[in-house]
Amino acid sequence: MVVMGESTVEGGPWLLNKEDRWPDVLAQLIDRSQAKPVEYHNKGIGANAISPRSPGYPDSAKPSALERYREDVIDLEPDLLILCYGLNDMRAGMEVDDFAEDMTTIIRDVEDACSPVTVLTTVYHMTGWRSYPPYDRGSPELTERYNRAITELAEENNCILSDVWDAEGCADWLINPDGVHANFVGNLVIGHRVFRDLAVNCSCLAEETLARTMDTEWVTNTSASREEAGDPFRKTW
Repeated sequence: MVVMGESTVEGGPWLLNKEDRWPDVLAQLIDRSQAKPVEYHNKGIGANAISPRSPGYPDSAKPSALERYREDVIDLEPDLLILCYGLNDMRAGMEVDDFAEDMTTIIRDVEDACSPVTVLTTVYHMTGWRSYPPYDRGSPELTERYNRAITELAEENNCILSDVWDAEGCADWLINPDGVHANFVGNLVIGHRVFRDLAVNCSCLAEETLARTMDTEWVTNTSASREEAGDPFRKTW
């Protein structure tokens, strides 16, 4: 699993522990579900931009996503890619169409190279709209436009959409006082939402659970009852 994104992926001093990051929460949930632990690569960079044409690029931490995805994603040949961009570019006032075009390049090049399951996350909820220039040009309205574009990108490119903005419910108490980053509880919400969206789209996450429970007394007895009632258990996935 490669998780590529900005500061909310990389983590920072707004969290007391490195493992409180939502990608770490996600990795822990996957590990609890499957037989083998996930090989997890965190490729977040704080203050990162999608590409050099983002207005925030001159002040961003480099290289941008478009400049580093071959090394940070394709070279690792992941089975699962979580791609998390939009927050910094929205805050810098990047044109939505330009952002979508750059995201499309990354998604399609990665698909051609190694064909992972790809998850796109929406832009996170935030509260500090007038702080940290040049990242003071965003708005709730622009966030909505970005999230519509990310939703369309997921549909057009056969990606899983994880609407983390919806999961946060615009609850300001899930955001650190810095106004930008999810706090500990917010990271739990985001990590569980991404896991939920993976779980309902990827049956492989439930295979180990099925294998562990098939020989239990409960499943043995209920399966016999269902068989007798003409409603036998059948694996439908």
